[in-house]
Amino acid sequence: MSHILVFDSGIGGTSVLSHLQTRVQHANFSYVMDNAYLPYGLQPQEVIKSRIKALIHWQEQCLGNVDLIIIACNTASTYALEEARKHTGLPIIGVVPAVKPAALSSRSRHIALLATPATSNNSYTHKLIADFTSGCKVETLHSTELVRIAERFYWHNALDQLALYKEIEQLHIPDSVDRLVLGCTHFPLIGEHIKTCLPPHMELVDSGEAIANRAVSLLASHETSIKKVPAKEVRFYATAPILDSKKEIALIDL
Repeated sequence: MSHILVFDSGIGGTSVLSHLQTRVQHANFSYVMDNAYLPYGLQPQEVIKSRIKALIHWQEQCLGNVDLIIIACNTASTYALEEARKHTGLPIIGVVPAVKPAALSSRSRHIALLATPATSNNSYTHKLIADFTSGCKVETLHSTELVRIAERFYWHNALDQLALYKEIEQLHIPDSVDRLVLGCTHFPLIGEHIKTCLPPHMELVDSGEAIANRAVSLLASHETSIKKVPAKEVRFYATAPILDSKKEIALIDL
């Protein structure tokens, strides 16, 4: 049975995890959140690189038999994916903003990327936009408030509707935009609620399904050589205590 490690600064990566669980049903999952440094969107690049290196060291020392690592965080992926690959021989999949499929499907040729400041402003994202959105006008928008709203929604099942509406309103998304790229894995957790704040013609685009497809491809040869048995529950780990959590979460030190 394959063992997949999913990593994010908070609970946002569960939006990717849900796609993985649907596509890779005979696998064990470990979910690690570096919530001591949440949100990564406000952290310097060198801090994120050091945290990713620490994750790999912890995985090797404490977790053991992992077959695939998913960095389910756009900021960590755009800042530190290549650095991470220098420190392990395991395959690593990163999450990057889905600007390419958004540009290909846009009818108005006007799209917007909504991400954290670290993702929307970094050179990797700028190159993605330059390489894959030819002929499209691209708005780059950022929010960390949506991360807070999504975290609260996940842990407490409570949505701050007024805060959400105000945050979307202050982004001033042009009405001609018809594709809004969710460039932070936290945002799909409240995607349906974000939709209620947008015009009907504006569709949301994220990377979750593409990441799951890539994982299936990488694990294909491994899966054919092992016995398929029912998957176990996801094991959750965190670097800081989470109050009022109904999940069993092991506290770790990276």
